[in-house]
Amino acid sequence: MIKANMLTFMFIMVSSVVLGQEPLRLAVAGLSHGHVDWIFNRQHKGDVKLVGIFETNPDLIDRYAKRYHIDKSLFFTDMESMLDQAKPDAVSAFGGISEHVMVVRVCAPRQVHVMVEKPLATTLDEALEIQELASRHHIHVLTNFETSWYESNQQAKVMLDAGKLGELRKVTVNDGHQGPKEIGVSKEFFDILTDPKRNGAGALVDFGCYGANLMTWLMAGQKPLSVTAVVHQNKPHIYTEVDDEATIILQYPTSQCVIQASWNWPFSRKDMQVYGTKGYATAVDATTLRYRLDEGAAEESRILPARKPPFDDPFALLAAVVKGTVQLEEFDCYGLPVNVVAVAILDAAKRSAAEQKTIYLEK
Repeated sequence: MIKANMLTFMFIMVSSVVLGQEPLRLAVAGLSHGHVDWIFNRQHKGDVKLVGIFETNPDLIDRYAKRYHIDKSLFFTDMESMLDQAKPDAVSAFGGISEHVMVVRVCAPRQVHVMVEKPLATTLDEALEIQELASRHHIHVLTNFETSWYESNQQAKVMLDAGKLGELRKVTVNDGHQGPKEIGVSKEFFDILTDPKRNGAGALVDFGCYGANLMTWLMAGQKPLSVTAVVHQNKPHIYTEVDDEATIILQYPTSQCVIQASWNWPFSRKDMQVYGTKGYATAVDATTLRYRLDEGAAEESRILPARKPPFDDPFALLAAVVKGTVQLEEFDCYGLPVNVVAVAILDAAKRSAAEQKTIYLEK
């Protein structure tokens, strides 16, 4: 009986390790991105342990230390020192998009995995460098998009893949809000979003990246033949250096995608319409899906449950991927293959808008 109980105890202990019960040791790189507060508001979940924070702005350090009662010993002003002393399993980047490549340059040789906020990089060259570093050093680099958590998007793709919509012909993706200043982002986040070097562009990158990511996911990583973009400044007195309105058209051999990205809408929206030769599906929000599958049928609507864990939370997913309990599909919205192409699309869109012509992508 004692031997049996001991075996049971050992099985439980081994199972706990296999199932990844130990929390992921996570460090944060930067505090200027407006989404960083999420990590401090989910510590109670226990799947992630915060072991270090890299930040050079003393005002941000003091603000977050006071707001979340963080021990000052967790803060570092040198990223390499943080990695060497805190020894995280992964780093989540919350600075400017242009800083993502720097984070990966420092983390990859140390075998530290990385998750960045959307999009992956400001330029295609940076995206390709990140991809090469991740491959050479065998690390995961995930890109977090809110729309990756939407069950409505997932089910629209299920319908498309199952042939219920027929062959894909057109996709429209609408993402935006009233504008960063109008919704009251922090000064540090506003400075990033309105800096063409740190953010890559304005609304074109901030919200155009969603459509580039989703369409590449729907197309299983395929690049478009061409990219055409038009940008404008409706509020040049606020957004002096970047666009606040952008429309991007992606042309494929037998389908087209129209991406509407805006800092001028009356309220926030993130929706997608997928049209095939048999029917259409509209992802209205995270859990609402509308569809019509026959000319003689009425449109139907479904309220879906949220995506199942860990796909409903980027930090939970990061922990699962790093620990090996979840393996991403080849062309997952979070993965490098899709997000390198997404950056190629944004890169071409910026060129198209600047040169006022259609840009044709190399195969």
